[in-house]
Amino acid sequence: MNIKSLLLGSAAALAAVSGAHAADAIVGTGYFYIPGTETCLKIGGYVRTQLEINDDGFGIRNNGDVNAYSRGYLTIEAKNDTEFGALSSYINIQADADGDTFLDGAWINIAGFDVGYFYSWWDDGLSGETDSLDSSFGALQNSARYTYDGGSFLAGVSVEEIEGGSYPTNNDPNDSLGVSGKLGATIAGFNIYGLASYDFDAEEAAFRILATAELGPGTLGIAGEYATDPNYYYDRSEWTVAAEYAIKATEKFTITPAAQYFGNVRVGNEFSNEDAWRVGVTAGYQITTGLRTLATVNYTDSDESLPGDQKDWTGFLRLQRDF
Repeated sequence: MNIKSLLLGSAAALAAVSGAHAADAIVGTGYFYIPGTETCLKIGGYVRTQLEINDDGFGIRNNGDVNAYSRGYLTIEAKNDTEFGALSSYINIQADADGDTFLDGAWINIAGFDVGYFYSWWDDGLSGETDSLDSSFGALQNSARYTYDGGSFLAGVSVEEIEGGSYPTNNDPNDSLGVSGKLGATIAGFNIYGLASYDFDAEEAAFRILATAELGPGTLGIAGEYATDPNYYYDRSEWTVAAEYAIKATEKFTITPAAQYFGNVRVGNEFSNEDAWRVGVTAGYQITTGLRTLATVNYTDSDESLPGDQKDWTGFLRLQRDF
């Protein structure tokens, strides 16, 4: 018996003895009351194994030409009702086979507020594995944000601690804040949002527009970004545009061709006058309940004056068990 079965089975048995009822009516399938409390608990995550091919392409992390790794990911959610609505908390733990284990998120949510350590809106992107729409610093930081979700309309504001990501380098990378705002709308299968952020240490801003629409047998996604100069939120290039079309070939199989263009790629701490582009395709197949595979292959071409190899093939083959 695995740990999850033991924990949830014990919780269910004790809840039955005490007369408590399942929490599905409040928070959905998979949650169980912690015995003796009004708090519901859910344990989930995934196990992943992956084979990567990487020629150190532009904007791609380099672990050698061929790299295999495995990962375990655990998510713990707790919820209970309050006079302000549902009070939720989340803990994410990631452990890789190379010995790298770390906290990948820990935050509290109530009444539209998120406070703690979590991924910002810059982590949201297109559905495939071709685009690079976040910065080289990632998007995980201590933050406090508020999101109003009216169904067809969304608005939010966030304040983020952005340690270790300043431009230029003579500013203090260990004492910096950023602020972000987001506006979004959903109309008849068409979704669009705008995102703007300001890095107070670099004194620079970054902007994004991303839209998706149901079109024929799939979903069309387009995105555009602009940075006034390299900053924590976006630093790969001065501007970029990306597009993909996620085709739902069958109930289990999705294939997503995509492309991205990078204008004025960053070299050092400044944007250059050189460009780069990438094309690729991602294919995903749901093998059975809880088990899926994902594969991608991408080709990147950059101007010859940029450092590194200018023509690169990258990709991976992944097998993942979700629970």
